[in-house]
Amino acid sequence: MRESDFVSGFARGLKVIEAFGETRQKLTIAEAAKLTELDRATVRRCLLTLADLGYADYDGKFFVLTPKVLRLGHAYLSATPLPLMIQPYLDQLSEKSGQSASASVLDGTEVVYIARASQKRVMSINLSPGSRLPAYCASMGRVLLAALPETEARSILDRSELKANTPLTKTDPDVLMNELRRVRAEGCAVIDQELELGLCSIAVPIANDRGRVVAAINIGAPAAHVPAAEMVTRYLPLLKETQGALRLVLR
Repeated sequence: MRESDFVSGFARGLKVIEAFGETRQKLTIAEAAKLTELDRATVRRCLLTLADLGYADYDGKFFVLTPKVLRLGHAYLSATPLPLMIQPYLDQLSEKSGQSASASVLDGTEVVYIARASQKRVMSINLSPGSRLPAYCASMGRVLLAALPETEARSILDRSELKANTPLTKTDPDVLMNELRRVRAEGCAVIDQELELGLCSIAVPIANDRGRVVAAINIGAPAAHVPAAEMVTRYLPLLKETQGALRLVLR
């Protein structure tokens, strides 16, 4: 893209919107400036513009996003048939496995949930379409990274904040690259409490009818009930079955 085509003000506005999250539902101008690393004057203008357009509420101190922001996500869901196509298969997968099943796509250094079928809550955070998790330590993230050329996957890891969420989290880039090679060879990724203690998950890539990986699906289970060593035996056949069925319908 040419530099003249880049609208910096629009980019800063989007960055301010992205500063809000499940644990950051209310932000002051100073807090938003710190999170976005933008100057206070710029953040103030962005937040006041959002409030004026109805995308945020302002009580004189805190800004809070309004439901109007959902229109942005709805535009993606409406324009992209993938979530609607995957959801019935996830529902079946969740019912057969007795566990929660999810689908996501890669967005920068994170995975974004596009569909979910929940049997029970196995994480401390509430996952739903639109939720984001770091790709390097999530099972769906690993299969999506493994589907990329190695140089591209390494570049994403280099841009990621590789922090240890638990004592089991792999954070060394070389170790992670070796893990991606293993995932690529075996066709699945198993996470043993790397994202959160007490949670294991297994994921496979989802390809369209031309063989291009377009998403990933996973099954998550409490480690106390299903240890990581049993995830492949218990759930990989079900995931493979869903993987094959989706490949026949995705274009």
